[in-house]
Amino acid sequence: MTYGSFSYGSTSYGGSVPFRRLTFDTKFFQKKRFENKTVLKYFRNTTKDLGIAVRSKEPEVIFNFSYSALVKIGIVLIFVCGYRVKSRVGHHIKILEKLSQILNDENIEIIGDRMRKKRNLDLYEGGIIISQREAKDYLDFTKRIIKKAEEYLKNQKSLF
Repeated sequence: MTYGSFSYGSTSYGGSVPFRRLTFDTKFFQKKRFENKTVLKYFRNTTKDLGIAVRSKEPEVIFNFSYSALVKIGIVLIFVCGYRVKSRVGHHIKILEKLSQILNDENIEIIGDRMRKKRNLDLYEGGIIISQREAKDYLDFTKRIIKKAEEYLKNQKSLF
């Protein structure tokens, strides 16, 4: 399975108005324009993490790299809207909220937040057990969101 097979030419991102008017809280986001090469670099990094999740047999690895890819694709779409994410407490929540709004899919916020909470339990509370089935479900969800994001990005080309 291949991800990230699209290109944008020499476009700079961050200067257009998305289909829906989105508001970005200045506590978590800073207005910034991004060049095509920066957006593409971050997208490739997203698909690298997804590839690690796809190739792994370990449920914890699949889960962690799926979550990482989900957050990173949110960052990519936020870039395209003309903002960068500020690193501070709660920024993953805001990334997932914004990703959900941009792709108009409330499941991103719901399932993404569930993934975020599980990751935090694993990281800060001594670990959790992720079943093979659960890891596969989260991976399938993340693949679907990245595919949806890729379509969104392809459709944005005419707006810039």
